[in-house]
Amino acid sequence: MTWVSSNLDQLLALALNHVALALPAIIVAVVVAVPIGLLASRKPIIGRPLLSAATVLYAVPALPMLIVIPLIFGTPLRSNATMVIALSVYGVALLVRTAEDAFTSVDPEVRDAAIAMGESPRSVFWRVDLPLALPVLISGIRVVAVSTIALVTIGALIGVSGLGTLLTDGFQRGIMAEVVTGVVATMLLAVIVDGLILGLGRLLTPWRRNRRTSGVGSEER
Repeated sequence: MTWVSSNLDQLLALALNHVALALPAIIVAVVVAVPIGLLASRKPIIGRPLLSAATVLYAVPALPMLIVIPLIFGTPLRSNATMVIALSVYGVALLVRTAEDAFTSVDPEVRDAAIAMGESPRSVFWRVDLPLALPVLISGIRVVAVSTIALVTIGALIGVSGLGTLLTDGFQRGIMAEVVTGVVATMLLAVIVDGLILGLGRLLTPWRRNRRTSGVGSEER
């Protein structure tokens, strides 16, 4: 606690930078992975190769990925942009299969009923597919968020500031309090973000709360 109180400003600055790296990557992963997952569930011939490619990308170790990205995109090695792109790639690779499972789990009869009522394909997606797929999607997004926050620490190895900086600096200078603070702060940040996403998921799926409440009420009666 003494180290934390003496370096609170640095800790907060690194935590904010950690979030600034993780949040855009999580958003990009969701925006890219959801359409790919939908495509894979509706047109497997096109979508399945994309899922296979994503699996291969996730198998690439982090440090080689961070070196390859500047060569492809022309970003500086020691830059937030390089880190965000790498995190986004891993996030997409991790989420696409969950997204496919989410849309595959939607009852085809419900979709057919919506189409029979005159709903357009776009309307079916927003009013049927996405709402019914949300519970599974949220579970996948939670995994991606926690994984991304953990991976941000790797950025310290190439000079990108985040909570991982506390780990590398602490090991180099032999300050275990700094190392422990970095580990605990990263875990705490992951727990907070996971809780926020879980809360958002519950907010976006109120019918699941109502179903559970109705079930409890029925048992009491």
